[in-house]
Amino acid sequence: MERIINAIDYPRLHSLSLVNYQPKILLRHLSAIDFYTSCYDTEVVPLLRRMLNLEELTLFLSVVRSKSTYIDGNQLYDKVLNYMSQLNKFIFNIHTRIMNDFIINNNIKIDLPSNDDIRNSFIKRGFKSIDTCADDKLINNRGNCHVYSLPYQFNEFLFMNSCFQGGKFDKVRLLTMFDIRPFEHELFKIISQDFPFLQQLHICNNHRQINEHHHSSTLITFNYLFKLHLYAVHKDYVIQFLSDKNTRLPCLTNLIIEYKTLVAVTNNFTNDATRLNCSKIKYLVTYEPFVRSQNFVAYFPSL
Repeated sequence: MERIINAIDYPRLHSLSLVNYQPKILLRHLSAIDFYTSCYDTEVVPLLRRMLNLEELTLFLSVVRSKSTYIDGNQLYDKVLNYMSQLNKFIFNIHTRIMNDFIINNNIKIDLPSNDDIRNSFIKRGFKSIDTCADDKLINNRGNCHVYSLPYQFNEFLFMNSCFQGGKFDKVRLLTMFDIRPFEHELFKIISQDFPFLQQLHICNNHRQINEHHHSSTLITFNYLFKLHLYAVHKDYVIQFLSDKNTRLPCLTNLIIEYKTLVAVTNNFTNDATRLNCSKIKYLVTYEPFVRSQNFVAYFPSL
């Protein structure tokens, strides 16, 4: 089996597991997990096309493209699924990130499909239980699309952006968020309800929130969140999560954050509004040295 997989080098395919393999059958069950690949068309697709007798396929992919549009049901069928006549089970979460810096210089125009277009492209191929969340236009030559089978089967949801509309994600324990548009309080409210067992949250966004007045209207609770990554974010997101007027984090024990932002938001470790959510933190990562003041020690009694 190793000779089959190693016949061609696939450096971008980070994890490949084979289940119930029988010597006379090429592959019966395949799971492929790829953190981010720009080689989907040149490496991943040719690999999958070789799996002629595949019966079950699980794909968790984040694909970077520069000169083509989102992966939809038509592309997936024509390039991959059409070659798998034995396939009877397909579970997937496919994220396409368009990073097109050539539009202005090379006059390359990309027509983005709507959410309905993407959804219908899967439905007409027989995949009725799916959902999608896609940008309908490029912003700074960037666009993102998630399309996934339902019910959602993965423990992770990566690279969520502000176009997310909600859903049921009971299995998700890790969520990463990235956008060049603000994440508003209402989005975090949706996440707290639709990801009820979320344990780890990683936010990357340096754009300030616009609707700050909504913070005091609804208190958000993440009952199981123990790890929060807020490094290199706008301070609005630190206030969003550390202020107990906005968010309750009863299990928060791990915090990754810039020290200068932490000092500013906590008012040099004297702000009572952010004290409660910091009180149980046992692991604080700032990636920079600092001297622990008396205020700091009192503010983080669990360190």
